[in-house]
Amino acid sequence: MLADGLSLAKMNCFSRKLRRTAPELGSSKNELVPSKLPRINGWSWPLHGFQVVGWLVYIYLAIVSFGIYIPLLPPPWNHVVHALMGIIFILHFIAHIAALTIDPAEAGVRAKQSYSSPVPLFDRSKQSHVIQDLHCYLCNIRVGPKVKHCAACNKCVDGFDHHCKWLNTCVGGRNYWCFFVALTSATLGVLLLAIVILFIFIQHYLDPNCLRTAPQYAGIQGNTTWLVFLPLAPVKTSSAGLLIVAFGTLMLSITCLMMFAHLMAFHFYLFYKGISTYDHIKMRRSKESNIEAGKPPDVKTNNKAPKFLQT
Repeated sequence: MLADGLSLAKMNCFSRKLRRTAPELGSSKNELVPSKLPRINGWSWPLHGFQVVGWLVYIYLAIVSFGIYIPLLPPPWNHVVHALMGIIFILHFIAHIAALTIDPAEAGVRAKQSYSSPVPLFDRSKQSHVIQDLHCYLCNIRVGPKVKHCAACNKCVDGFDHHCKWLNTCVGGRNYWCFFVALTSATLGVLLLAIVILFIFIQHYLDPNCLRTAPQYAGIQGNTTWLVFLPLAPVKTSSAGLLIVAFGTLMLSITCLMMFAHLMAFHFYLFYKGISTYDHIKMRRSKESNIEAGKPPDVKTNNKAPKFLQT
């Protein structure tokens, strides 16, 4: 009887000890939440839809640029634009691949994390923030003042600027300049292509013969038959088909140009202010919070980010 009582007491004691290891609901920085593997870089699955669209647009513009419209330019401009566009496309490709491939994670994460062990997820409904006193409780590392834990990549990123859906990875201190070079080259590329197509549009009606200088046009009569994919694999097409593709490509180029120019202007503004995209968002949210609270927009209540932006 006494032995049974002692056994029961031990079981109760161990049960209470086990229950104490679990934090109370929504109370602590160590709240147990579901886990997932952190993303290494932009090649990590699943790929984002924007990332796939971006590559399809890049491939399409490369095909129509070098296969259809640049060969129609009169010499020596066809050679000049070929060289310029080639440099721009290659530069963009290299910078884009570098921005995708470089792991922007904080040095402690890269040194400690093998990317084979799941990391707890950041759940804002249960945790106000995961970095406190320069320590991330999800990555379990000491971090610097410019580190943010990205919820999408589920890891700490040094010099965090933003999470880019087009790259499918974070843009941070390690890959920011690759991102900026890719953005700049993309802007220059679509601008140059738009100028080329506009020139071809105008010359098609004013003087189409200046666009038909390739030797393959020597045996073609009339202005309604055009050649694409010169000079290696010429394919005949109609004047209407050439202009329809040109119009669609021009609309796509202008759309991309507006997006890229707006993004470039924004990042030049960030350079001027000496802040990151994330800093800009925090200040804007803080300003909106002050306005909602009836305070002047320029009044700073504290230096802490709004709760929904804290890391």
